Order: sequence, then structure tokens, then C-alpha cells
Amino acid sequence: MSRREALAALARRYPEEYRRIYAALKDGRPVDEVTVTEWAEQWLTMRERIVRPGSLAADKATVTKWIIPTVGARPLAGLQRSDIRAVHAAAETAGLAASSVSRIHAVTMKMLGDAVDEGHDVPERTRRTPSPAVGVSGRQALTVDAARAVLRVAMERPDSSRWVAAILQGMRPAEARGLRWSAVDLDRGTMTIEWQLKPLPYRHPRRPDSGFRVPRGFESIHLTGSQHLVRPKTASGVRVVPLVPWLRTELAAWSAIAPDSPHGLVWTQADGQPLWDTTDRDRWNAIVEAADVWVTQADGTRRRPLLYEARHTAATLLMQSGVDETTLTAIVGHSKIASTAAYLHADESRKLAALTLVAEQLGVAL
Repeated sequence: MSRREALAALARRYPEEYRRIYAALKDGRPVDEVTVTEWAEQWLTMRERIVRPGSLAADKATVTKWIIPTVGARPLAGLQRSDIRAVHAAAETAGLAASSVSRIHAVTMKMLGDAVDEGHDVPERTRRTPSPAVGVSGRQALTVDAARAVLRVAMERPDSSRWVAAILQGMRPAEARGLRWSAVDLDRGTMTIEWQLKPLPYRHPRRPDSGFRVPRGFESIHLTGSQHLVRPKTASGVRVVPLVPWLRTELAAWSAIAPDSPHGLVWTQADGQPLWDTTDRDRWNAIVEAADVWVTQADGTRRRPLLYEARHTAATLLMQSGVDETTLTAIVGHSKIASTAAYLHADESRKLAALTLVAEQLGVAL
């Protein structure tokens, strides 16, 4: 695409950006001296229209914390591989994990690729800068004994079903917070996981009247404040999971004493309002501390298990029990395991049998 064609396309799609570049040309400044900062700010505006709020927040953090402070003054056309490696080095020096540095690299490459698509000049060799090594994930699975210890403490709580759903059913924290009673069929013994509870960003920070920043076609249900029910990120996140008999019984008991939720949520704050992720984590942290459970990291240090590791434990225990990948995916909704849509058709009796095997390992009363 010639420069003239690029400018014509830019004028049609982004008239304000075109006027800025036209003004720069009048001042004698070449178009290909557009800086990384200038493009990054425009790119984030474009991303608002097309990506989920969580992805946008991650992109914005990468741009504002690492890309702009490190190479923001550089012109796009003059970017070198050494500049990309400087972004890596800044994140590594700050102590970020290898996986986080790899994600920063991916965002950087996406931003530069989109710049080329919009008619900007970015050296191809720079856009082919290799990604740093991802490294080993620090996520741990609880041992069977540790999971049993957690469940023993959890079973003394009135909301014990919340924690069994995490360790046994592999529910994501946002899925558990977004579960509604209408999705729980106690007669049939199933629950349908189709929503997650997440806060969405306001268009203008701290201004609820400004509306919410979401891409076109984004499906959500507003509950209160910034809290929304949103669809899972991938199709494999929507699934029907059978309840082992104990969890079925506990959910029935919980339904009789649970706080009255105006939104029909299963697990909530004490006043029935949507459960914030921080409160959910605090409750989990209190349980694992009372159970005196630890996980050992690769460097030999110990820490308390994280709430999301309850889900990792569920997937690991299912795999160790010899459950096939299709059934495993149908239970935990792990998109990386499923290569086809077969998970939608996993037989419910097979899923229940798999969950029963793990329940027996954990000593959950059936």
C-alpha cells in the first residue's frame, strides 16, 4: 500500500487521526516519524471497540507500564530489535515472571502488526523479534491430602458447597461468583455454567453515569455498580456439569439459609449483593490458613495455595484418575484441552462417574 493510499484509508476510518497527521505534514514532519507513544494511544482507542474489558485492561497495562516508558519516544519506522529487547529487560528487571514478559511481548507484537495494517512503517525484522522463553508456570495443584484438609475445614462452614465446587468441580472463581440458582437443577442434579461475575470499567473512571467501556456485541447483564454477568471468554467455558450427591445435598441445604440475593446468585456477600473477588479470596485464604496447607514452589520456598489453584487441583485429580480429555474438558471447561466441539456431547453419566472417582479420593461423603 502506498503512502497516499494509507492516508486515504486513514482519513476514512479515523478522521481525527488523519487531521493530526495532515497538520504534522504541514509542519514538515514526515508521516513515518509517528512515535510509539502516539500510535499506542490510538491503538488502545481502537482496541476498546473490539476486545473484552479484561483484555483491554491487560493491553493498557502493558502499554502504559512497559512500552511507553521504555521506547515511547522512538518513531515506529526506527524501531529496532534492541528496542523490543529493552522492553523485555525492563519487565525482567522489575521482577516479572517469564510468562508475564512473554505476554508483554505478544501485546507489543500485536500493536506493531496493527500499525502496519493501518499504513505505518515498522521494520519487518523488528516485528520478527523472538519472544522470550515462557518458563515454568508457578501454578500448583494441591495433593490429595492437602485437598482433604481444606475440605475438612470448608465443611464446617455454611457455604461449604462453594469450596467443594472449586476443588471438585473445577469452577473458575468468576464462574462461582456468577452462578445463579436458575442454573442449578437440584432435581436433575446438574448445574449450567454460562456466566461469570466481573466488574466492567466505566468509560470515564469513577463516573458511573458515563456508562461502561465494552466492545460491540459484548454480552453482559448489569447487576449493580460495576458488577456484571458476562459470558465466558471461550465457547468451552459454557457447559453443563453433574453434581455429585454430596454437593447436591449441600446446595439444597445452602439454598435454605443463603442470603437472599436480588440477582438470584448462589454465593454472595452477607447482604446478598454480588461477591467481590477480594472477598472470595479472603474467605479462601482463611480456609487454607486454618487447614495449615502449603504448596512448595520451584525454588523450594513455601506459600499458601491460591484460590485459582483449587481449579488446577480439580483438573489434575481428574487427569490422575484416568479421565479422558473430552470428559475432563466437559467438566472444567478448559479450552486448551479441547481441539474440537466434542466436549459439548460428553455423556452426563460419564462426567458424573469421573467426578465420583475424585470425590471418593477426597473423602467427600456421597
